[in-house]
Amino acid sequence: MIRQLRDIQLGVKNLLLHKLRSMLTMLGIVFGVASVIAMLSIGEGASKEALDQLRKLGSTNIIISSRKPQEEEAATTQRIFMSMYGITYDDEVRIRETFEAVKRTAPVKLVRKEGRINARSLELRVVGTTPDWFELVQRPLVAGRVFTANDVTAFANVVVLTEFGARRLLATEAVIGNYLRLGGDYFEVVGIIRSESGQGGSVQVPDQEVDAYVPINIAREQFGDMVVKNSAGTRSRERVELQQLIVQVDTNDNVERTAAGIEGMFKHFHTKEDYVISVPLALLRQAEATKRNFNIVLGSIAGISLLVGGIGIMNIMLASVTERTREIGIRRAIGAKKKQIIVQFLIETIVLSTTGGFIGILIGITIPWLVTFFAGMPTIVTASSLMLSVGISVAVGILFGLYPAVRAANLDPIEALRHE
Repeated sequence: MIRQLRDIQLGVKNLLLHKLRSMLTMLGIVFGVASVIAMLSIGEGASKEALDQLRKLGSTNIIISSRKPQEEEAATTQRIFMSMYGITYDDEVRIRETFEAVKRTAPVKLVRKEGRINARSLELRVVGTTPDWFELVQRPLVAGRVFTANDVTAFANVVVLTEFGARRLLATEAVIGNYLRLGGDYFEVVGIIRSESGQGGSVQVPDQEVDAYVPINIAREQFGDMVVKNSAGTRSRERVELQQLIVQVDTNDNVERTAAGIEGMFKHFHTKEDYVISVPLALLRQAEATKRNFNIVLGSIAGISLLVGGIGIMNIMLASVTERTREIGIRRAIGAKKKQIIVQFLIETIVLSTTGGFIGILIGITIPWLVTFFAGMPTIVTASSLMLSVGISVAVGILFGLYPAVRAANLDPIEALRHE
């Protein structure tokens, strides 16, 4: 142990004899390690938000959305007067009764209405659904409660607002118990939830900041299934029973199998492709695989800097061997073994690469923080990237220092002593 400590002290002393050269040699490792950490953290942060959105959609959920067929989109410009498409109430019943793996469903009817409380107004997206929606799409409850099965049975005019909508409409007034006017009817505000609006990969997140949730039977009774649209002198009507249907499956293993069965059922009962089936679990797996590949590419690119740094270390150590040829000859003449010469030079390269690695870690942690602070981009420095960087820097020191060390050990002592 004492000999090893003495060898390390000797190695550090030799490096300090040429401070500038040692520092410049370390720069390749410093920048290499810093770039590995920074690029991996930026890549990790970039994919985190999308992955989080997909996870919040529920790994056991299947989301079915109504979509207007392309042929009817084109026909709308030709003054089509009636369009019927999308998910039906019968589709929901068939799914619940056909597939044993289905635990529950949450039908969704969407209508745009102006919401008004006293003098304040805001255009809201009215979401007619069942209490199961709040179980399948879990969102934090800010105040009050969500509506219940009793509210649905009693045809109660109750509404749950998002936090954004509540702040815009209610301002400093009392929240729970106030009455919101939607169209020509009044609804009692019973609760407020926080929304998670955005896009989860290719799946549209089922809530928005301007949502107002009401029992689906109330939405169907008061707003109906028909929507009239006026645009550019064209008046068209659309009949869509359900804009969305969320299906919860019992286990992850049954999700994709059930989704395939639902798609087969829709193909049988729908003559046109007026629906989109999204499986967050499959998209999550795909996104995670993409993220891994992305990190591998980024790490490989950054690893080139470490390779260049390793070549720099080898170059300097070969020059050092040439400069210290006489010293090596003297050590061999007084009894030093080849192993000791190899260890001595390896210690110097490892000290160079390890010191550069730790400096690079500090810089690598600082860069993502600066990116987040100034650019607002999310970045995540993971423990694995730090361990990877340290491991690579040590490995670079060993691999690129081994050849100069072996070359120094294999010098002929007599020729080395004659070297000037």
